[in-house]
Amino acid sequence: MSDLTHLTISEARAKLRGKEISAAEITEAYLSAIERANPVLNAYVAVTGDKAREMAKVSDAKLGKGEGGALEGIPLGIKDLFATEGVHTQACSHVLDGFQPRYESTVTSNLWADGAVMLGKLNMDEFAMGSSNETSYYGPVINPWRRSRLDTVVTPTTHQGDGGFVSAGGAKTARTLDNAQLVPGGSSGGSASAVAAFLCAGATATDTGGSIRQPAAFTGTVGIKPTYGRCSRWGVVAFASSLDQAGPIARDVRDAAILLKSMASSDPKDTTSVDRPVPDYEAVIGKPIKGMKVGIPKEYRVDGMPEDIEALWQKGIAWLKDAGAEIVDISLPHTKYALPAYYIVAPAEASSNLARYDGVRYGLRVPGKDIVDMYEKTRAAGFGREVKRRIMIGTYVLSAGYYDAYYLQAQKVRTLIKRDFETVFAAGVDVILTPATPSAAFGVADEDMNADPVKMYLNDIFTVTVNMAGLPGISVPAGLDRKGLPLGLQLIGRPFDEETLFQTAHVIEQAAGRFQPDKWW
Repeated sequence: MSDLTHLTISEARAKLRGKEISAAEITEAYLSAIERANPVLNAYVAVTGDKAREMAKVSDAKLGKGEGGALEGIPLGIKDLFATEGVHTQACSHVLDGFQPRYESTVTSNLWADGAVMLGKLNMDEFAMGSSNETSYYGPVINPWRRSRLDTVVTPTTHQGDGGFVSAGGAKTARTLDNAQLVPGGSSGGSASAVAAFLCAGATATDTGGSIRQPAAFTGTVGIKPTYGRCSRWGVVAFASSLDQAGPIARDVRDAAILLKSMASSDPKDTTSVDRPVPDYEAVIGKPIKGMKVGIPKEYRVDGMPEDIEALWQKGIAWLKDAGAEIVDISLPHTKYALPAYYIVAPAEASSNLARYDGVRYGLRVPGKDIVDMYEKTRAAGFGREVKRRIMIGTYVLSAGYYDAYYLQAQKVRTLIKRDFETVFAAGVDVILTPATPSAAFGVADEDMNADPVKMYLNDIFTVTVNMAGLPGISVPAGLDRKGLPLGLQLIGRPFDEETLFQTAHVIEQAAGRFQPDKWW
């Protein structure tokens, strides 16, 4: 049997139910893979081997009786933003040192109720603030993909001699991997890297401005940010409460559909959770999209966009057209204001949410001469550079004299962005197709990115509108750039119409094929 870690969730589910493999076997396979790869990729910040084995044992007992949930025995990785009872939960921040919650997030509770097995907690940007997974207190996550180049290999001609003619020689091309380390995107970089490197069958993630879709695009995986309110935020460490939303990262569209079905639920503990049934997302996989109207927004053609991205977008349009969809040009006129508005709203909410970390009840505490001194020293030592930057920006835009000029104006822009989408969908558009990112993965410690935060923020240029409008969006791998790195296409849907996203994304997936990195780790 091939490596158990290479089974998709749907494949593993069938083999587990058919008793071809056991939950214990597939769990051990993943734990062994993590042990080998994590020192290089740094995707996990905590591995819960004993807990995983206990959960797998319970799953095998249920499967042996012909029982079990939708994810019975499936090993998953959990982003370090989700509270896991009695297990490391630090949002990859020094300020939460040693924190182990006494409660479980609703999303992970749903997964465990469906029989999933927890392999450990995944690395991420500190408090989910970042686009490269370089702000983590535990160090950067490494993308399992590497740039490559096509080399021409010349085979010399062998002349005829006493032993006869041996070979005619010639030339052929071979792809050579570059040794440069690349980022997996952020903030859910650990989730994306672990899924792409076969260190878990799937992973939880969160998306505030693109933190599921951008890492998925950078690693050749599938990531969906559901409609705001589809998944409970209870037990998820807050960054920007009106923007945060949980979702899965998986190897293919079907697996993402399976995971979201388990993760999503109505929750009375979260006032933003919406009380409506969760559809069977997997049921729409493979359904035709003939007659579906696909919108192409002109505002997503930005200056300096690489030719590879534009070419991929055109391929996606052609694939959907060939599948019977109607392609229509649309306008989302306030798109250009989305990024600056987002970087006012999100830091403002972060400034408020992160005020609770003071060293009094849990986490890091740096002694001071009085309580105010202790607060200041603890927060100075506990928060990283990017988190401090966003707290300061947020505090500034919420301060007297600037609230009206910045925060209220940004909220007005947000309303206009939402109206743009409402107008397009009201006109009959079923789904919108855009690039997922403005580039492929870039290098770890990239000088240009690190020297100018705005350049880093521009990685979210295609994704933030979805969060600002509270809409669902999915990134699906659609091709490789000229350096052999994965690129993704993004589909944006109507509120609570994740089904159409899965249906359409599967068409792209079938046309593009699957992508996985050459193993070097």
